[in-house]
Amino acid sequence: MAGNGNTSELQIAIVGTGSGAFAAAIKAVEEGAKVTIIEGGKVIGGTCVNVGCVPSKIMIRGAHIAHLQGHHALAGIPQNRPRIDRGAMVKQQQARIEELRHAKYENILETSPGINLLRGWARFQDRNTLIVTQNDGSEKTVIADRILLATGAQPSIPDIPGLKDTPYWTSTEALVADQMPEHLVVIGASVVALELAQAFLRLGSKVTIMARSVFLSKEDSALGEGLVKVFEEEGARVLLHTLPDSVAHDGRQFILPSKAGEIHCDQLLVATGRQSNTDQLDLDKAGVATSHDGAIVIDDHMRTSVAHIYAAGDCTNQPQYVYVAAAAGTRAAINMTGGDVALDLTAMPAVVFTEPAVGTVGLIEQQANDQGIDTESRTLDLENVPRALANFDTRGFIKLVTEKHSGRLIGAQVLAAEAGEIIQTAVLAIRNRMTVEDLAGQLFPYLTMVEGLKLCAQTFSKDVKQLSCCAG
Repeated sequence: MAGNGNTSELQIAIVGTGSGAFAAAIKAVEEGAKVTIIEGGKVIGGTCVNVGCVPSKIMIRGAHIAHLQGHHALAGIPQNRPRIDRGAMVKQQQARIEELRHAKYENILETSPGINLLRGWARFQDRNTLIVTQNDGSEKTVIADRILLATGAQPSIPDIPGLKDTPYWTSTEALVADQMPEHLVVIGASVVALELAQAFLRLGSKVTIMARSVFLSKEDSALGEGLVKVFEEEGARVLLHTLPDSVAHDGRQFILPSKAGEIHCDQLLVATGRQSNTDQLDLDKAGVATSHDGAIVIDDHMRTSVAHIYAAGDCTNQPQYVYVAAAAGTRAAINMTGGDVALDLTAMPAVVFTEPAVGTVGLIEQQANDQGIDTESRTLDLENVPRALANFDTRGFIKLVTEKHSGRLIGAQVLAAEAGEIIQTAVLAIRNRMTVEDLAGQLFPYLTMVEGLKLCAQTFSKDVKQLSCCAG
């Protein structure tokens, strides 16, 4: 539902300039509002384009190509270990970031007279008033009818004795480092930690991963177990249920005593999650409620505890994905301008860009059972997917979870080289309340990885090993 269109005098202030903020600004201007967008940092664009999705995927792509050169499984093509020029990689990466930031953010400001950029750090004076401390130290007052908080998140640093006194990396520093560490220790075992650990490993670093519990602890356990096997096969040292007792740096190396012994490395990457950027906002002066970890609590309409104040993206209790932030920003703008629309995350895809990649949507069995749903599931190893066989890469599986009495698909977990491409088909199936019988009856192109979804759906009623190629 769109806004009411009668918003010519409506003043909206947006704090932040990431994807959620810009999506909201664009939509609010379309609805006739006047928008002031506030940014305290040096560059606009937020995490994704500057220090997150874009640079990490460029690095991962480079690591993938380097790995293929030395480890592919096809006969007749010589293998070789390439010499990595990390400085050249970073230079190309940063040039692409600047291109995208200009095209997707700076250019929008230049061509949208309804959006005014104000540089400085914002904080609440009261529920309708923001005080913006500008770069020269002066202050400007912004009074708005509606306010959207889209301030993003920053790396969360665990409370390990000595850690904060050492020159550790977060993902921000790791992605622009122009030299490869000889030995990198990664603390963390979720998305960012695993993506960067494998990238550095494939580019030539020795890598040790220290996990508080297991890989991808919030997902189906088979996904993390499968990735541990892959990482160890590629040469990583994986230490589960193991964190450093303390961290020290002697000017040359990090020293990390642990139950696995004392570990020495020349670089340490801390990737243990992200926390909301809300500390400087003085939210208490506006009465905006937050969770125990500082995240702004919102409902499915992006409303905070204060009627005219909304929030979107990584600073909230929503899942921290750029596409969620953008969708939330657009819907927040519609609601701020008189509309009424919710954000439904029941069929939200998530991808971990390791190789094989992880793609998930919907519920895992444990989550469904906790909700009182009687489930039935099937797991198809990739050795049963013709394209995986043709690629000589059968690492991974496809798992489908259904509501038992109806056969309706409620979850999918994929560990496969193309999991990020496969999972969207499962998203659409769940969104449209399809059963596995419906899915099994669809036409899928032969020799594609996504055909594995059809094959897995067929296993609910037959043995796919007894089917001919591309059997309907």
